[in-house]
Amino acid sequence: MDFTLSFSIFIFTFYIKSMIILGIDPGTATTGFGVLESSGGKISAIDHGCILTDSKLEMPERLNLIGEQLKKIITKYKPHAIAVEELFFFKNAKTAISVGEARGVVLYIGKSMELEVFEYTPLQVKQAVVGYGRAEKKQVQNMVKMILGLNVIPKPDDAADALAVAICCANSMKLEGKINKSR
Repeated sequence: MDFTLSFSIFIFTFYIKSMIILGIDPGTATTGFGVLESSGGKISAIDHGCILTDSKLEMPERLNLIGEQLKKIITKYKPHAIAVEELFFFKNAKTAISVGEARGVVLYIGKSMELEVFEYTPLQVKQAVVGYGRAEKKQVQNMVKMILGLNVIPKPDDAADALAVAICCANSMKLEGKINKSR
């Protein structure tokens, strides 16, 4: 990350006492979302859920539905940033392409609605949430529950994953702020 971007993130987080982050776990059938607030070193959940599309719909219709629902979520919660999970590895090329298309919609909507857009690999998310980049899915979900002070693990799994991406973003911003503050 270059100095200008790092400095702007620091200024951005320094002047906003409370920051709303929208985490996204993209997919064409199920796109998980998680909204959290990061304030004064504390992170709390606001909402989470999934955007679902019917497999009987043509792909352009499914992608449009994801985009329209995402716009509604952004309009409702007014996040300062959107954090999206990157593609890492898929055994099935067809699945990778469709997830990539859903990611494209998310990235486009985020930028078109003038949000800061951050992307994180699954390894980065696991490292930020659990402290170990090869953590199992259940470990990540349990840590999401603990970090956010929830009584139960968020369901469905895609929503818990989206909250984990948002936590990763919040932690990264805190770290960037500390690094820039020390300069």
